[in-house]
Amino acid sequence: MQRRAWRTGTIAAVAALGMTGVLSGCGLGGGSGEVTLKLVAADYGDSPANSSKKYWADLVDAYEARHPDVHVEVSVYSWTEVDRRVRRLVDAGKAPDMAQIGAYADYAAEDRLYRAGDVLSIPVQADFVPQLSQAGEVDGVQYGMPFAASTRLLFYNKTLFKKAGLKPPTTWAELAADAAALKDEGVTYPYALPLGPEEAQAETLQWLLSGGGGYTSTVGGYGLDAAENIETFTWLKDELVGKGLTGPVAPGKLNRAAAFAAFADGRVGMLNGHPSLMKTAEEKGVEFGMVPMPGKDGAARNALGVADWMAAFKQNGHGEQIGDFLDFVYSEKNVLAFSREYDLLPVTTSASGTMATAAGDQDLKPFLDELPLAELYPVGRTSWATVSAALKKQIGTAVLPDASPALVLGELQTRAMTADTSTSG
Repeated sequence: MQRRAWRTGTIAAVAALGMTGVLSGCGLGGGSGEVTLKLVAADYGDSPANSSKKYWADLVDAYEARHPDVHVEVSVYSWTEVDRRVRRLVDAGKAPDMAQIGAYADYAAEDRLYRAGDVLSIPVQADFVPQLSQAGEVDGVQYGMPFAASTRLLFYNKTLFKKAGLKPPTTWAELAADAAALKDEGVTYPYALPLGPEEAQAETLQWLLSGGGGYTSTVGGYGLDAAENIETFTWLKDELVGKGLTGPVAPGKLNRAAAFAAFADGRVGMLNGHPSLMKTAEEKGVEFGMVPMPGKDGAARNALGVADWMAAFKQNGHGEQIGDFLDFVYSEKNVLAFSREYDLLPVTTSASGTMATAAGDQDLKPFLDELPLAELYPVGRTSWATVSAALKKQIGTAVLPDASPALVLGELQTRAMTADTSTSG
């Protein structure tokens, strides 16, 4: 970790000379002359007014005002295209200096990335929430730097529940019973089950965790066709979908965005949601509650956690400048500003501690409370992008009337093992 050692040594040397003041506000970028850093980022906004372009423009202006020799050019794309854009740039030999994207492990396997310890200062790297930092590792080395995080809770419509005389569920059986009562009251989507291609991997993992399973096995490989997972999807097929409790759109064709919109319109009784749904529902006047995801026999042991990643590419050789800029990006002030703007969870321990006690952030506290026990996607596996794409395309078929969940999960397991072999070979 060359940069980490260099930075520590420099601070010690300057301190010995009684010159610590020279470090203030000027960064530790190496070399001389102007440098332009290129960053590709994803857009978290839902309108031009809160586009991530504005967040990055303000942040870059503040940074460049203190670092006149470093310029940062930011290109912001929607989540539907940002990963593809970065891959095209990398394949064309025009890798950006930094990319804020959904996966990093394939680039790490291709030896295109700086290690986190090569660019970040020791205090900044150590400040990451531990399970997020660990999720950014490949073979025990951190390459992915968490940039945004969220967890999931079960949202329920208080008005619809009150009308049906219901309490929020704590078990699968209670969830099914509540859904049946909501159906009797004419609710369009008693439980919205979005297994469409937009984000099926999230809804799937949340349910697998609630049934005591998950995407990986205890020995470290994929375990999609584990007995617990088959049991979970068999229950979904028979007790929710088969009884008409998931609404008029087949789960495999229902996307998360459509399910969230239906909830905000008051047409959904229950669904799994992340923090941004709170604002959407409030704006539409929906009274809602949030509880942990019910498990098979009680509250689920683990919640779903999702993180997006910052990756630093080596191609242009700007490691020092990248590190100095990212140290600024990950300051408590800037992490909190981003998290609050987009209703996301901070990725650093310092910012999380501040948010947990701040009066204005108490609406996010239930999600923060879930984070320590959250389980993330296996993003450290270079095969995950391939496996995730297969899940998005196929998992919805597991709950069709004539489907065999065991067969569908078995096919996905075979594809996962093949992808694992091909990407690690």
